[in-house]
Amino acid sequence: MAIAEKIRRFTEKSSWIRKMFEEGAIMKQQYGADKVYDFSLGNPDVPPPTAFREALLRVCENEQPGAHAYMANTGYPFVREAIARRLTREQGVAIGGGDLLMTCGAAGAINITLKAILNPGDEVILLAPYFVEYDFYIDNHGGVSRVVDTDAEFRLDLAAIEKAINDKTKAIIVNSPNNPTGQIYSAGELKRLGELLAAAGKKRGSAIYLISDEPYRGIVFDGQTCPAIFPVYRETIIVSSHSKDLSLPGERIGFAAVHPDIEEKGALLAALTLANRILGFVNAPALMQRVVAELQDVPATAEIYAGRRDVFCQALAAAGFQFQQPKGAFYLFPPTPIADDVKFCRMLQEERILAVPGRGFGRAGHIRLAFCVPEKVIAAAADGFKKVMNKARR
Repeated sequence: MAIAEKIRRFTEKSSWIRKMFEEGAIMKQQYGADKVYDFSLGNPDVPPPTAFREALLRVCENEQPGAHAYMANTGYPFVREAIARRLTREQGVAIGGGDLLMTCGAAGAINITLKAILNPGDEVILLAPYFVEYDFYIDNHGGVSRVVDTDAEFRLDLAAIEKAINDKTKAIIVNSPNNPTGQIYSAGELKRLGELLAAAGKKRGSAIYLISDEPYRGIVFDGQTCPAIFPVYRETIIVSSHSKDLSLPGERIGFAAVHPDIEEKGALLAALTLANRILGFVNAPALMQRVVAELQDVPATAEIYAGRRDVFCQALAAAGFQFQQPKGAFYLFPPTPIADDVKFCRMLQEERILAVPGRGFGRAGHIRLAFCVPEKVIAAAADGFKKVMNKARR
């Protein structure tokens, strides 16, 4: 066989989002783009803020010699300082530029983190439903995923997490606001999680890392806030990007930040820096580093997504769906009226509606619907959702 057996298996497993996206492209050619209602991909359609274009032009007009040369693998010091100032305000903990490094998006940040901390066979706890790529990132670095379900409202099941911890547990990944559910873990939940991890680490004599994946932090609704993670647990690493809050997914610009008091901080930062280089990222894009340094106080355009969420929730409720209203991000994750979520997605396709089966996120019997699309697309799909629900109930 031309490709590795593992990659063949992974390709089959990871196909759901891309498969729906690709099938959607075919359907759009067949029926016309305006007649296909594509909720499959979390690709922000809201344009970047005006401040982004202004900053981009300033940076391009004021380039100095070496502006596109290699820099330290950690990124430009002035960029790291700018992000550290914002994180200090968000976290309520004094963070310096030396506590973080620039990465190729949050995906790059997660990969360098796992490369830095995992020994072969180490386990990483994932909270289902979860972003499907986590599985592959963990395997990239010799780790093993250990999946723990959240509760019926997608909140942390602390008893289940405690039960899953063993001598091989090296880390747990939390993602809040969550993809695919839009749930935000409360300050109380996170505090209890921090206490649980601290007690477990003390009992076994080695710390468990808490990796907090936060690209949706700025996209929250109804006056919600995303609680700070650093105050609740010392052995924490924040990974994030500007893919969602500034609508820059294609620019691949993010960071990894470690708690300023984390154990063996110097060795960890050195490992993250080396991983950034040897995984082939080398450094985060030079141009985008300089641009986002000027945008740390620019808010995300959450109001647009909030309006779309409300329209979508009304349409789904009218169709007879039950669901948890998302508090952030731009996804809905309703249960399906039949057990087979793949079959239900096929039924939706008959009405030219594209959704992703929940099994792709570790929770079968659900679908993920991304509402980073114009409101008119959501409204146009409303009758199709009703028809499919009526058909499923027969």
